[in-house]
Amino acid sequence: MNPGTPTDVWKQVLSDSPTSWVLFEHGTCVLLPAPEGDLAEQATELLRHYGPVHAGSPAADFGVMTLKDELGWVVTGHHDDVLTYVGPAEPQDGSNLGVGLCGRAKRHRDGTEPRVVHVEDKRERA
Repeated sequence: MNPGTPTDVWKQVLSDSPTSWVLFEHGTCVLLPAPEGDLAEQATELLRHYGPVHAGSPAADFGVMTLKDELGWVVTGHHDDVLTYVGPAEPQDGSNLGVGLCGRAKRHRDGTEPRVVHVEDKRERA
């Protein structure tokens, strides 16, 4: 199955969530449960702090969740609102370790070179 773009996947995964979110170039999605002002700026600040990997620290930890319908995986890190999408064709090794390392590397790139590709603003309009 072709899951589509990372934006398509995140829209599907978060379709029932009332939370605003921002997607970065390498697939990292920052959830914003308390959005304020410019969402891209708020998410970028959070990702600059929680995206980069530091060996031997909680920033190097990860968990792997398999998405339904063979969409791929979501890799978690040391902040509950920073999640990284790994598509089915991306990791050379489809084990949890291989997927996790792939996702962690993508999160690191997004944290050190943040480029916003999509903003999903779910705040109610006045």
